[in-house]
Amino acid sequence: MHKIFLLSVLLCAAQLLHAQETVESIRKQASSTAQQQDFTGAVQILEQGMQQYPDNLDLLKDEAYISYLGRDYQKSLDIGKKITERQDADVQCFQIMGLSLKAIADYKNADKMYKAALKKFPKSGVLYSEYGDMLTQYDNKRGAIEQWEKGISVDANYSSNYYYAAKYYADANNVFWSSIYGEIFVNLESLSQRTTEIKKLLLQNYSNLLGDKSNLANLKSNGNDFEKAVAASMLNAMEPSIGNVSPEMITSFRARFLLNWANAAATSYPYRLFDFHLQLMRDGLFDAYNQWLFGPIINKNKFDNWVYTHDEEMQNFTQYQKNVLFKMPPEQYYGHVN
Repeated sequence: MHKIFLLSVLLCAAQLLHAQETVESIRKQASSTAQQQDFTGAVQILEQGMQQYPDNLDLLKDEAYISYLGRDYQKSLDIGKKITERQDADVQCFQIMGLSLKAIADYKNADKMYKAALKKFPKSGVLYSEYGDMLTQYDNKRGAIEQWEKGISVDANYSSNYYYAAKYYADANNVFWSSIYGEIFVNLESLSQRTTEIKKLLLQNYSNLLGDKSNLANLKSNGNDFEKAVAASMLNAMEPSIGNVSPEMITSFRARFLLNWANAAATSYPYRLFDFHLQLMRDGLFDAYNQWLFGPIINKNKFDNWVYTHDEEMQNFTQYQKNVLFKMPPEQYYGHVN
């Protein structure tokens, strides 16, 4: 009796495994067809697969997404409505529906959908990010930054919220938060096209920050406790005149700030970004890090020459960067007025 029961269990497990493999095979075939820009053929493959596996969520998600890619937005929305109403709907279901709603500029229904999605998944950084992006398309920048900030506060290591927030604050002339969020972003996402974009933004921010003390002076007087502490340490690190901006000059300023910060406020306001900088200083890697961050943007030839003459130092930093994963602790979010 026990042997028969065990055999039945094993047969069921084998059948489930086979079904999963078969579903994955259908998905791979559809994906390969879609990559060849044959979106109609890819949808047909998925629909044939659903004759064997009706209402399979993965197949439905793929069909909705490939329909979106093929600009059949109505089909994508019809499927999206079906799958987002299911009890087993996941974040991807709402993401795919959001793409089609944004594609047809149906911002009213998109707003409702994202609110419902975030009620179901209140700690999803990706949903806050995409909701904020939708609100910018609807020309609601204030609403957008509220979503990105919320995303940062509940999902501290999802990079896109930092990306969008850094750009928003740069446009709003808030170089303080643009710099902090931008640098967190490039450490979370260090090898993408967006990384180069934000590195350029960081250089612009530091040029403005070092050339004009008014932003920091205002924060020192009117910011929250964290902003006041950082601004005070930065102002104490500034020199009367800056000259031409270079990686070496920025590194020198940031090193002075970090020493001020470590002595004055680091214990009261722990912040992973600054702790990371201090660790790089202790390990002799801070110069290489700042060269990586600013060097290619300021002068590619000079950066290449620096790497040539500091080969071991750069190799050590590159190895460190590969082996030590940068993570922001979720409790280190310091709310502020946007």
